Amino acid sequence: MKRSEKRVVVGMSGGVDSSAAAALLIDQGFEVIGVTLKLWPQDCVSRAEDKCCGPQAVTDARAVCHKLGVPYYLIDESADFQKLVIQYFAEEYKAGRTPNPCVVCNQNLKFGRLIERADQLGAQFIATGHFARLNRRAEDGRVLLRRGGDRSKDQSYFLFSLRQDQLSRAIFPLGEKTKADTRGVARHCQLKTADKEESMEICFVPDNDYAGFLQQAGLVASHRGEIRDLNGRTLGHHNGIEFFTIGQRRGLGISAAAPLYVVDLDPRTNLVIVGDESRLERTTFFVDRCNWIPFETPGGPLEVTAKIRYNHPGAVALVTPLENGRAKVELEIPQRAITPGQAAVFYDDDLVVGGGWIAR
Repeated sequence: MKRSEKRVVVGMSGGVDSSAAAALLIDQGFEVIGVTLKLWPQDCVSRAEDKCCGPQAVTDARAVCHKLGVPYYLIDESADFQKLVIQYFAEEYKAGRTPNPCVVCNQNLKFGRLIERADQLGAQFIATGHFARLNRRAEDGRVLLRRGGDRSKDQSYFLFSLRQDQLSRAIFPLGEKTKADTRGVARHCQLKTADKEESMEICFVPDNDYAGFLQQAGLVASHRGEIRDLNGRTLGHHNGIEFFTIGQRRGLGISAAAPLYVVDLDPRTNLVIVGDESRLERTTFFVDRCNWIPFETPGGPLEVTAKIRYNHPGAVALVTPLENGRAKVELEIPQRAITPGQAAVFYDDDLVVGGGWIAR
């Protein structure tokens, strides 16, 4: 089917952001088609009833599309979500890393599937309700990713791994908007999602009980191991490294004269290593599976601001590209709890330079 440059497939999550994005695109003259990817496995439904992977989200998304007078499709992607996101989530914890399923879902599932549906429906573009901005560089046509205009809601961190073929088809209508603007758009259009509560948790673990989810879903079984200090002394026992993350203090089940934190997780020996807070600080780490946005690969070291987790304010760093998609990150000021498995995203002011996954 021939693609129309005025036809756009909008990923509808059932929340206010995607609802407002669809409304704004209609105002801009686009022919909007709403699509919800049904991602939730059946065992998530009771926990995620009103979240973006729950059935209530479908009801809300369908109602919004009906109000806006646009077609709506529900696409079942639950099998791939189980394989590409939930299985990854469990395997990362088993390997002593702390996963970031939202980045992986965007890269491997949401944007890819929406583009496939756009091709089938003759749409040139896809759109989501992310707070991020895109622009095309005049000299070579490369698409650049930038922070959202509202820094407090910026979601560019979760999009760093998108490739040029994905970014070139994307539109982010909320890029310059604030959350208040977004709700204003939805209220003006009388959309039922206008005052819907914002979800901050992982969609398939809405109560933030990661350990409970992993066990209930049969992805991880308890296996007894030791909690040791940095001198090798056994201080207690645990039921598996999967239930811990770097920097964790609470829930260790041990007592000590001074506060102790998880400073390392060893998947080979099933050991949780604890130490004082000073042992959490580091100045150097490595990332792998790097994705670069303004260029295919840097020509040399880059001075950037590095975010080591989504809610991290960022720190001045020197990033040196290495072979096989790896890079070395040297921080100007030591940072706390640099956690294997999390994404490190690099910025030049509001430009997303790229990023990678923090290695052990």
